[in-house]
Amino acid sequence: MSNEPLERVDGTLLEDDLLDSAESDTQQFVTFIAGDEVFAVDMKPVQEIIRVPDVVRVPLAPAALDGLSNLRGKVLPIISLRRIFGFEERAHDDATRALVIDIGQPLGFVVDRVASVVGVESARIEGVESIRSTVNTELLSGIIKDVGGHTMIMVLDFAKLIAQEFAEIAAVARNTGMAGSLANGEAGEEEETSDELQLVSFDVAGQEYAIAIEDVQEIVQVPEQIIHVPHSEAHVLGVMTLRHRLLPLVSLRRMFALPPQEANEHSRIVVVALGSASVGVVMDNVNEVLRVAKSEVDVMPPLLAREGELADISEICRLDGGKRLVSIISAANLFGHTSVKEALKSVDKLSDDEERATTAELEDDADDDDEQVVVFRLGNEEYGVPIDSVQEIVRVPEELTHVPKAPPFVEGVINLRGAVLPVIDLRRRLGLETVERSDRQRVMVFLIEGVRTGFIVDSVAEVLKIHKAAIEPAPRLSADQARLLARMANLEKQKRMVQLIDPNHLVERNDLDDLARMAA
Repeated sequence: MSNEPLERVDGTLLEDDLLDSAESDTQQFVTFIAGDEVFAVDMKPVQEIIRVPDVVRVPLAPAALDGLSNLRGKVLPIISLRRIFGFEERAHDDATRALVIDIGQPLGFVVDRVASVVGVESARIEGVESIRSTVNTELLSGIIKDVGGHTMIMVLDFAKLIAQEFAEIAAVARNTGMAGSLANGEAGEEEETSDELQLVSFDVAGQEYAIAIEDVQEIVQVPEQIIHVPHSEAHVLGVMTLRHRLLPLVSLRRMFALPPQEANEHSRIVVVALGSASVGVVMDNVNEVLRVAKSEVDVMPPLLAREGELADISEICRLDGGKRLVSIISAANLFGHTSVKEALKSVDKLSDDEERATTAELEDDADDDDEQVVVFRLGNEEYGVPIDSVQEIVRVPEELTHVPKAPPFVEGVINLRGAVLPVIDLRRRLGLETVERSDRQRVMVFLIEGVRTGFIVDSVAEVLKIHKAAIEPAPRLSADQARLLARMANLEKQKRMVQLIDPNHLVERNDLDDLARMAA
């Protein structure tokens, strides 16, 4: 049992109840209310009783699962007893509690109210044979009679309940497997597409720009606090802390002399690599990852090109038949300006002390201790995929072409630079409610066993580096969930949980042939 004290609904501790019955020939039970029924559970597997925490919804999980929560750094599944018993749903209130019961792995069972801990003499505990003809006794281990003012209290057998409702948890107490390695053949793919540029595109003041993806370290949200640097250039916003290190921030709007705009929920910071240093560039929003054939890229027209160290925009790519022009920014030239160099030097002086204080820690925090993932959203939940598995990210076209006799899970196909790309709605794949199309949605393109396939997501949030210590096996809730969502990033300090998807399992093996035929 946990060292945490159990509590009643009124907040008083249950320890006195335990002491009263410890020395006698009794068995201890926690009694609780669910629906209109009174139940009891053997005290031994009960670790603690907590208020119902916020949860992250999990696709492909049993219907009785409310979601996953964070309990002192550990992932805890939260299960609705009302839903298991078929009782009417009701909102949680001040009395609602979760019983944390450990049978193989800790699980939280939501009950309407916890009554007390009672000590029951063995003579008052009867078998269920006498009521088997009138009550479904599959999940009961006994009946307590004439205790605590109740004529009859049903004793729930949580081991049977878990085995019946959560077969995967019952079969495997802890999932020790990690997500599979990335698909083979990616190196070959890179060789085949060496005549392409891969770019991260973003908007600034209504104009679309892009930076080569090899210059982009990651994409993060704008923090609540940015530290201002005295006497810095106008385009330097200040510094922020990114994994124990100060990151200088500059505004592309200010650098390009565009109208100012306050950061909002769509704003993002693109972290650009400059040799051994990094700079964060604030953008209005990040659009997508583009793969652009070099034949669609032109150098800046001589009449418009700036010379020397001011050649920020070196190339322009023509998309959608020339209707969409994206200006490609040269990171080396952008931060090669004398004024920018001087501004960044002032930031470096500010951070010298912090750098010296954290050098040892940063050396330990090597790249191979981090996983870099692309985070996207479906509803309010966050999901992540390895960045190396993402071929590109494109906008959802206004219309998808529906193919007769296509597999039912395929939303349609799109023309992606002359190639047919099957597109699947990831919400439908995960058994989630479908939503109307919006401008925020994107198609994430993966290479699954040699077949390029697109998946529609609600929005793409950021590129995030996650330390491997924060990644743990997800609770095994169903066979499909265990394959596809085998791991979870538990970012306790940020109060975030990111469910990590293995793209190799997004399509069943027997469906890959159908997708390959469509692509051909």
